[in-house]
This record gives sequence, C-alpha cells and structure tokens, in this order.
Amino acid sequence: MREHTRTYFLGRLAGELELRGLSTRLRADPPSLRVGEPGPGHLTETVDCVALDEGWFYRWSWGEVLASTADPGAAADRIVRILSGS
Repeated sequence: MREHTRTYFLGRLAGELELRGLSTRLRADPPSLRVGEPGPGHLTETVDCVALDEGWFYRWSWGEVLASTADPGAAADRIVRILSGS
C-alpha cells in the first residue's frame, strides 16, 4: 500500500513541476521522481516521499525533507528555485 501512496504523491508533484516547465520521469521501483530542466546537460535531481510521524513528505535524494505532500505546489516551487540556482 505504501508504494501506491508514494506513487500517488509523486504523480501530483510531477504535474505541478510540468506546469512550471520542468521535465519529470516517475520511476516505479522504488517510487521516485527524476526532475530536471528539458534538454541535455541540465541539472537533475531525484525526489521521493516518506511517511513520518507528522504525515507524508517529499524528500531530496540525500534524505532532507523538502515539503509536505499536502502542498505539492509549494514543493514544486522550491524544486524550481533549487534547480534554477535562484
């Protein structure tokens, strides 16, 4: 069941990121989302999500919590800022 939950939340984040012009690729096993600017040679990052005591959260590849899955738009905005270097 957790895998389906992760895939659901990552799919919501992918939609928000694509609205902001980023490319995404959802990986199935384990569920994670590869994010980057379209085209070759751009910075990319992998995001996953995890259940913590306070609920579900998006998480950077190095384990730092990114944002709550309750607000995928806020998570997408933060990812855009990091990938664009601003």
